[in-house]
Amino acid sequence: MNIALIAHDKKKELIVQFCIAYKGILEKHSLYATATTGKIIIENTKMNVYRFLSGAQGGDQQIAARISYNEIDLVLFFRDPLEPENYETDIASITRLCDVHNIPLATNVATAEVLIHGLERGDLDWRDILNPKH
Repeated sequence: MNIALIAHDKKKELIVQFCIAYKGILEKHSLYATATTGKIIIENTKMNVYRFLSGAQGGDQQIAARISYNEIDLVLFFRDPLEPENYETDIASITRLCDVHNIPLATNVATAEVLIHGLERGDLDWRDILNPKH
């Protein structure tokens, strides 16, 4: 599965801790992230992460484009709900595209844990039928 990892500045430490906790599951999949988020995940977990541009430079839009082409199977987007005015456009775009393309999306750690356990159990294997890898 192709998993996108995105975190706003105040949630970067949380996504790193999440990736450390679930490294055994995540490292079996292809991981994609915005630049800074990917960098700190790599530094702390030594996992392979393909990095796009930083969010401010268009990394969120690059991930959104991959979602549009159905190239992302799961999105973990740890957003900062206390600073919505800075992030509303990237949140709205990715949320809308995940809804359009039926891509599971977690915007907080509680939902991310549910999805990661489902991923481990095979609950998301239907994505392989919808989006076969060549």
